[in-house]
Amino acid sequence: MDVLAGAPAAASAPRPNRGAALVGSTLLAVGVALAAANLRPAVTSLASVLGDVRASLGATTAWTSLLTAVPTVCFGVAAFAAPWLGRRFGMARAVGASLVVLTLGLVLRVLDGPAVLLGGTFTACAGIAVCNVLIPVVVKESFPDKVGFLTGVYTAALAAGAAVGAALTPTLETALGSWQLAAATWALLSLAALLVWSASARHGAAPAVPVAAPARGAQPAPERRTSVLRSPLAWVITVFFGLQSLLAYTVMGWLPQIMADSGVDRTTAGMLLAITMVLGVPVSLIVPPLATRWGSQSWLVVLLGSLSIAGILGLAVAPTAAPGLWVVLIGTGMCVFPLALVIISLRTESAADTARLSAMAQSIGYLISAAGPFAFGVLRDVTGAWTVSMYVLAAILVALVALGVIAGRPRTI
Repeated sequence: MDVLAGAPAAASAPRPNRGAALVGSTLLAVGVALAAANLRPAVTSLASVLGDVRASLGATTAWTSLLTAVPTVCFGVAAFAAPWLGRRFGMARAVGASLVVLTLGLVLRVLDGPAVLLGGTFTACAGIAVCNVLIPVVVKESFPDKVGFLTGVYTAALAAGAAVGAALTPTLETALGSWQLAAATWALLSLAALLVWSASARHGAAPAVPVAAPARGAQPAPERRTSVLRSPLAWVITVFFGLQSLLAYTVMGWLPQIMADSGVDRTTAGMLLAITMVLGVPVSLIVPPLATRWGSQSWLVVLLGSLSIAGILGLAVAPTAAPGLWVVLIGTGMCVFPLALVIISLRTESAADTARLSAMAQSIGYLISAAGPFAFGVLRDVTGAWTVSMYVLAAILVALVALGVIAGRPRTI
């Protein structure tokens, strides 16, 4: 009798709804942070041993420039599919699948020569691209009252992962005897993120009974009827995001080589890149919460952009005079990335608009930024020095600041 009595209750129990937001638990916050820690080691781990990679494969400068551009190209292409994946399969499955793709790509890319390395890097970065777009949406949907704080945690973990990838890979190469094994080691970190995400990502329940119709006179939640592609502000934010990505991936791809060409040993060059990355940890914990407390974020863009410009010019004029100071200025200035993520959230009125703007900014923005690492290396090859490349990068940063001032003004798309 008890069993029969319990049957209707079981049948009417709430079921997980893939269209609902993920439950904002502490474990989910840990899963977000650990997933974020995997979004840059695929890039910085190779950058810190790029000279050895090129020498062992007999690769040309053009191929090396292409390798540094692959992540941003992939981020741009794959980001177009991320919102659809989130809607079709739900955030839990979409992010989980992207972590599987990342793990496989990190292993596959070290199994053969230059073509496989490019293909594996593209595969790994496809997984990263989906996380790039969807995790900020998870933060806004699942932690609506803690967007600034969780964005800070997310970007701090991202910066920490980038720093550890740059700092430890040369040491791992020495210990393991090859750059291939050192680079493949980072698949263990993505596997750990996958396990935690699988345990923490749970969608909210679908209602057990039909939802009552809204009361007479109640206004339904507004839905966006026009494409974000028609919004001038969305385009400003997109190009702004693209230029900050151009700075980040140019630095991540080439800074160790710039230092090596200036006479710095490989391990120290990797550590200098790690410093630029690790500075993002404390600054990322400060910038997003601070940005959400102010109506305008323009002044923060000016401050961070000015630091980047000063560091790049110092590196161009006197790279060995004060390398520590230059990388500190550049690393602090690169924290415009978490600010860009906050601006995407603040310039939208709903999680759906956040997903659309995030996809637009990251897909088109990353495609814009892909030209940076490639052109930076080609200019070096043509001119025989890094000076012209860095002057061009400084000029681009001036445009970044101008666009950021516009994007930081308080309004929505």
